[in-house]
Amino acid sequence: MTTTHESATENTAPLGDDTTSHAPSRAHSTPPPHPTGQPQTGQSATSRVTPPMPDGVREGLADVVANRRDIRSGFTMDPIDDEVLLRVLSAAHQAPSVGFSQPWDFVLLHDLDVRTRVQALAAAQREAFAASLPGGRARSFDGLKVEAILSTPLNIVVTCDPTRGGPYTLGRHADPRMAPFSVACAVENLWLAARAEGLGIGWVSFFDPDELRAELGLPAHLDVVAFLCIGHVETFPPAPELALSGWARRRPLGWAVHHDTWGERRLPGGEPMSLVEETIAAIAPVDEEARAAALGRQGLLTKPAGSLGELEDISVRLAGITGQCPPPVPEPAALAVFAGDHGVYDQGVTPWPQEVTMQMVLNVLAGGAMTSVLARGIGAEVAVVDMGVKGDVPEQPGLMVRKIARGTADMTQTPAMTAEQCTHAVEAGIDVARDLVAQGNRLLLTGDLGLANTTPSAALVAAMTGRPAAEVTGRGTGIDDAMLAHKTEVVARAVQTHGASADDPLGALAAVGGFEHAGLVGFLLGAAALRTPVILDGVIALSAALVADALAPTARQYWFAGHHSAEPACRYATEKLGLRPLLDLGMRLGEGSGAVCAAPLVQGAARVLAEGATFESAGVSERDE
Repeated sequence: MTTTHESATENTAPLGDDTTSHAPSRAHSTPPPHPTGQPQTGQSATSRVTPPMPDGVREGLADVVANRRDIRSGFTMDPIDDEVLLRVLSAAHQAPSVGFSQPWDFVLLHDLDVRTRVQALAAAQREAFAASLPGGRARSFDGLKVEAILSTPLNIVVTCDPTRGGPYTLGRHADPRMAPFSVACAVENLWLAARAEGLGIGWVSFFDPDELRAELGLPAHLDVVAFLCIGHVETFPPAPELALSGWARRRPLGWAVHHDTWGERRLPGGEPMSLVEETIAAIAPVDEEARAAALGRQGLLTKPAGSLGELEDISVRLAGITGQCPPPVPEPAALAVFAGDHGVYDQGVTPWPQEVTMQMVLNVLAGGAMTSVLARGIGAEVAVVDMGVKGDVPEQPGLMVRKIARGTADMTQTPAMTAEQCTHAVEAGIDVARDLVAQGNRLLLTGDLGLANTTPSAALVAAMTGRPAAEVTGRGTGIDDAMLAHKTEVVARAVQTHGASADDPLGALAAVGGFEHAGLVGFLLGAAALRTPVILDGVIALSAALVADALAPTARQYWFAGHHSAEPACRYATEKLGLRPLLDLGMRLGEGSGAVCAAPLVQGAARVLAEGATFESAGVSERDE
């Protein structure tokens, strides 16, 4: 059964409701088909296709859709005309619904006392949400107005009765969620019709559903799908308020259109292009004019030239990345911890049990890992990306499941990944970068988790730099001399077996890398394509950066090396990438800890350039030449 949603406009008006004046035009109705299903003599199949609506109608619809906004401020308390409100509600009531069940109802709230109590519920939830936010996000959220319950003349509560239509509603048997999905269609109709009438709508979601149902005295079998604030507005903003505030960005349509297979993205009529190729093509050099302006401004600040050392170079680089002088402070920051297990673990390269990967993933998500503590201290949000953990990580906030497989193959026996798996992992990393940037993050940090992952990292560095295994293989989680010698032999054997080299970066990645390495490659490329700075952590991120650099050398202009890890491969990787580590603290924890520690330095460099006084503004005499 494929056709389960029916529009109310295709049937007689509901009982007790005269909607004749709102009935659609039949001027372009389709003639009935021939009983045999074939065109009649002299009639082509094409001639029976319903023509589009007139140009003016389609243009008007496009305008309404493009200019519909979620409004939170700028409402007036002017009353809404009853005829206008009736047209808006009629549009909502004409929405398609599964099995023509029409599971919606509309509760109109005029009473100020009721709305005041509801507003108190929303305020409590807002405060709870604000308390859960990391520092960077909290500062952004503090200035947002999230509801207009008391600053509009009317609130509309849209409910869902999941039982309406009875037990045999067409299309609901396999997926009961079709009832609220249908109600969402009614909300969309209502929202668009309101915009056409010059009315603004704000959707309030800061509610505990049970508290709201009880406060409104709704029957227990109803669910609240939407609480809407509706009223006239002084002006409609040119873009969504959350986009104007910097809280989030609109994802381009091209990111969301797939052809036949998930990941085959392109717009209709567009040329087929892999996501990796498309991302690499989008990476542009940094803005040299902004860099020059930042360098000039550094010379005007009230300090001896060069006295802030590396911080001055960071600020200049940030100006080039953002194309602005001074550059905006790169916050909020988000740490993406890519996690995966490795088949090479079976070669005995670490004394820790493999289940530690899962245990540490859960520890990071719970906020108890050292990296979680450090990230909380600087106000960075943490996302764990399951690229290939052997077990199933329980669903919870902060988890992004992008699992390619349950661990890689043993790279000493076969390539660690197939070419297809490698590509899918890189694409997943690109998507993670896109998601985090689209949600308003302005600084990305790399992290990693996975028992035995320093072994493929050493193999990648050896392959991409040409260094022997003995020079790039380190002690990882603290192995003894005998295990280090064995680990070094494993790295050398894997690189030699597959002939991994910089001549074929994706081939080397598939042969001796891990799913988290491939995810990080995509993450670094995706961030560069979006002109977003990234702070690299230790050897795992740096080994991935070598692959990303070989694919798109311009991308390195968007990366900062967070710290100099105790792993020997780090020195060779940073030298090849031309990056100077910002910290040297003897750290070898991984998980993103070094990147998190370096983030305040990068943010502070931007603040100095933006907020520091110049000799002229401060009235300070400059040095005599």
